[in-house]
Amino acid sequence: MDQLPPSQYCYPWNNASCIKTVRPAYEYSLMLFVFSVISSITVVVNLLVVIAIAHFKQLHTPTNLLILSLAVADLLIGAIVIPVEAVKLTETCWYFGQHFCFIFQCVVYTLLSSALGHFVVIAVDRYVAVHDPLLYTQRITVKRTLTSLAVIWSCSVLYNLLLLYCNNSLNVSGGSGVCHGQCLLFVSFEWALFDIFISFIAPCAIMITLYLRIFQVATYQAHAIHSISASMGHTGDAKLPVKSAEGKAAKTLGIVMAVYLLCWIPYYLSLLTADGTLSSETIMTLLSWILYTNSCVNPIIYALFYSWFKMALKYILTLKIMDSSSSFFKL
Repeated sequence: MDQLPPSQYCYPWNNASCIKTVRPAYEYSLMLFVFSVISSITVVVNLLVVIAIAHFKQLHTPTNLLILSLAVADLLIGAIVIPVEAVKLTETCWYFGQHFCFIFQCVVYTLLSSALGHFVVIAVDRYVAVHDPLLYTQRITVKRTLTSLAVIWSCSVLYNLLLLYCNNSLNVSGGSGVCHGQCLLFVSFEWALFDIFISFIAPCAIMITLYLRIFQVATYQAHAIHSISASMGHTGDAKLPVKSAEGKAAKTLGIVMAVYLLCWIPYYLSLLTADGTLSSETIMTLLSWILYTNSCVNPIIYALFYSWFKMALKYILTLKIMDSSSSFFKL
């Protein structure tokens, strides 16, 4: 029986080695170039968000702290997750050892799940801002926001460590049908259902419910403003019950949330219907990369809808932030 050339194995001297996909040089170079561009863009655009919010005093608000923390998570995906996943995809082998496999999988799922936690807290923040604008500054403070962020990150880390540990799911050493040179996540059916509920269904239900309530409140207030304007013969300027900035922020962050969910929903649907075939694995890989590349979309949405972000970018790119008083610039 003919044997494959040793060079086509991840570990040629290991009988349990995975087979390595040998690519033409041009394909290999093209893949590395594309992944490098994606990683670089993700890091740069999110770094701009972090610098803008951290530098300008005017942006030190509870909502923007949530955006900053979300940008940090997206930045780490661009700096850590995308490069390592790119190596996995181009090399088709895992060369970093079992311990780093466990750490890497924990980092991936922690960053992805923390994003959902951010969106839940952002939805609560926007709901309070629109529903009770007069009490917003009392209920949503910087201190409470920082506490919420600590809870989000801590719960994400602990939950994913528990998920990986309880399933004993990482194997790069062969055995259980896994060849040497893979870093795979195995989750039992019970844990998979539990994870889908905790990591997706419950957060989505909370976010959708809150944004529906925001829409109802905004619609009611629009009707109230219209009625006041009509009773005044359209001659007076009726004051908005809710600052227009709050409503715009809710709309913008709602778009960010919607885009994120549109990336997650196909992933979980494919996860439930995966049958282990090559086509199924290819689809899961594609959907996973859609999740990763979503990390560079949020800053683009901010740039389209937030005037303060556009102004902050102008100051950053023209190096005006080097001015000693630039942190007090009005945006």
